[in-house]
Amino acid sequence: MATGGSSSSTTGHDSEATIKKITPIVVVSCIMAATGGLMFGYDIGATGSVTSMPTFLEKFFPVIYTRTQEQGMNTSNYCKYDNQRLQLFITSLYLAGSIATFFASYTTSRFGRRPSMLIAGVFFLVGTILDAAAQDLAMLIIGRLLLGCGVGFANQAVPLFISEIAPAGIRGGLNILFQLNVTIGILFANLVNYGSNR
Repeated sequence: MATGGSSSSTTGHDSEATIKKITPIVVVSCIMAATGGLMFGYDIGATGSVTSMPTFLEKFFPVIYTRTQEQGMNTSNYCKYDNQRLQLFITSLYLAGSIATFFASYTTSRFGRRPSMLIAGVFFLVGTILDAAAQDLAMLIIGRLLLGCGVGFANQAVPLFISEIAPAGIRGGLNILFQLNVTIGILFANLVNYGSNR
């Protein structure tokens, strides 16, 4: 009768080999790559809060601003914020991100992960500059579309890059840094919005 399982010391040897593969450059590279999630999270948090700020609504969505000022507190928020332009502003990031992901998958496989992450960073930078300098709704939405392209490229390239450079024993732990940074970005955005709305 066959008996299963023999105790061996390979697990100890494997963990020692994994520890030897963990170099500062690997950890720093994973942390830096995961900041793509930080930018995405910050955008999610900032957009959610800024759309309810009266100064933002007054400048870019005067119809909604007037509606929120005229209607009483008993009116549903759905009725106050029911506006196609506001919905376009919010969803433009996700629309651009979902389309950019298809181009990012080609770019990532053809040119590599690092160039794709650099492209994501450029999209984030230009989109942020446009949104910060926006004078009208069109400029604001173009900035959001560029941010969405950055999201599409970052969400495609960053997890792949981290998975490829991380040692097998800690790959899951380092890969979760991307999602952790998304959450930290949302937290920072909400804290900034809370402080600026007081």
